Amino acid sequence: MPRPAAPAESPAAASPAAPDPEKLAARIHAQIAEELGVKPWQIKAAVELLDGGSTVPFIARYRKEVTGTLDDAQLRELEERLRYLRELEDRRLSVLESIAQQGKLTAELEASINAADTKARLEDIYLPYKSKRRTKAQIAREAGLEPLADALLADPGLDPEAAAGGYLNAEHSINDAAEALAGARAILVERISQDADLVSELRERLWSQGRVRAQVKEGMETEGHKFADYFDFAQVPSGLPSHRVLALLRGEKEGVLELSIAEANAAEPEEFAAARSRYEGSVARALGVADRGRPADKWLMQTAQLGWRRILVKLAIDLRVRLFTEAEDESVRVFAANLRDVLLAAPAGNRSTLGLDPGLRTGVKVAVVNGTGKVVATSTVYPHAPAKKWDESLAVLARLCEQHQVELVAIGNGTASRETDKLATELIRLMSPKQKLQKLVVSEAGASVYSASALASAELPDLDVSLRGAVSIARRLQDPLAELVKIDPKSIGVGQYQHDVTASKLERSLDAVVEDCVNAVGVDVNTASPSLLARVAGVGPLLSENIVSYRNENGPFGKRSDLKKVPRLGAKAFEQCAGFLRITGGAEPLDSSSVHPEAYGVARKVLAAAG
Repeated sequence: MPRPAAPAESPAAASPAAPDPEKLAARIHAQIAEELGVKPWQIKAAVELLDGGSTVPFIARYRKEVTGTLDDAQLRELEERLRYLRELEDRRLSVLESIAQQGKLTAELEASINAADTKARLEDIYLPYKSKRRTKAQIAREAGLEPLADALLADPGLDPEAAAGGYLNAEHSINDAAEALAGARAILVERISQDADLVSELRERLWSQGRVRAQVKEGMETEGHKFADYFDFAQVPSGLPSHRVLALLRGEKEGVLELSIAEANAAEPEEFAAARSRYEGSVARALGVADRGRPADKWLMQTAQLGWRRILVKLAIDLRVRLFTEAEDESVRVFAANLRDVLLAAPAGNRSTLGLDPGLRTGVKVAVVNGTGKVVATSTVYPHAPAKKWDESLAVLARLCEQHQVELVAIGNGTASRETDKLATELIRLMSPKQKLQKLVVSEAGASVYSASALASAELPDLDVSLRGAVSIARRLQDPLAELVKIDPKSIGVGQYQHDVTASKLERSLDAVVEDCVNAVGVDVNTASPSLLARVAGVGPLLSENIVSYRNENGPFGKRSDLKKVPRLGAKAFEQCAGFLRITGGAEPLDSSSVHPEAYGVARKVLAAAG
């Protein structure tokens, strides 16, 4: 690796020209195409549709011929990479302009900046040119000590003490050789620590060979017992699974663990010393120094060692960010996959359902909803301790089941769920064979959040908050997707360490999952709630309320084209949402299908040809 030199004094390049938009777009399209294993024209077509306001579900289903059949998963990944690469290009332009304004943008530097393919690499290159507080190295340069640093680096045969004697400067408080040498060393340490190629190489080595070390803080053993697995822990950064990374960071945040990233496990002194020596050797080679017994060799090797210490501080921060980012990405991916499974669970359908929200002292909250999800009865029973009104509770439930022809019993999985499951088992036995019931345990995660929400108040204004949870549990069994879209995805309880990841990133991913699920299934426009309609492609919260208001004032929609009469639902919104909104029993049979109105003509020709 070439020896790092002082900042170039060669003529600066002119201010960078703004990149050609078409060439820039083509480069981004080509990169994403390579990453996704598709053709650049497919990416170009998809980006144009996205930029034009089309949604992922609409493109995935109704513009397959335009994008070459890119599916929703590919389009979501394309969206994320497009966002990242556009941010990278914006940052690249800012960096180029900043360095050009300083008069330091050479053709070689501009080429390096344009070749940077990640934000981390770009920042490594930009580091020496960032405006920052005055450093020891800057102060040393102002004192005229850079020639001393360059002289010792170029000729280790010089005696450092003697050479430094010629650079004393009372005006800048350089009063003896030691102070002059300290300034020269500061210059070399800063220079080597800003060598982008070296820093990049050592970062990857530390990632694949270094150690993340965790130790319990003194006196926190008892209080932090849940982190006991990490009280004396060391592992290679690249091999850490996401759940361990997030657990380590949470343990540090809670004041239980001390985390560090180093060349090796400090608990093994010989291995640690050997590893550190290898990193210091890499810095020394990059600096172009070696210990051959010459007068300045010892001083230069110590400078290399200090250079590695400086680099290590930066790399430890970088790798912590990288660990968190990769763990966060994996956690969000798992959360999204689990959420998709929950949302797309098979619905029990339009069957009368008894919802039981278990409780001990406060009783079991009961709600009966009919086949359309309408609440027809509620109650509270106290079968468990301390009241122990078992027989009375059974009688109430049996009466409700008989009165409303209940077919299903949905039991929340919270406190007293097992005891309430036994109650349901006895209820089924009691009603048999006159009335056949089926019971299922349903996740009640987020039910309490929904119960106290403004949405629940609007939907169930006459019900006590405590009873709304039982309604939600019953409806979850009937149609998981329609009910769960009313709840903040983070409250559904299918993720790991969700409070440790970036809220906006998690929300963006989960919203995409909900949107994809809703549009994959389709929505009955005449029965859907505003919450469900809001997740349809091209609709959103405002239009969903307008659709429901129009439906309430004018009755059920008779055909899809009637949607155009909804206030503020324009041509673009209709194009995006029409195929996902179903109308059952309307004048146009195709309105109940996933065929988009724009393709009705083709569909009729196909039907006619098929006889």
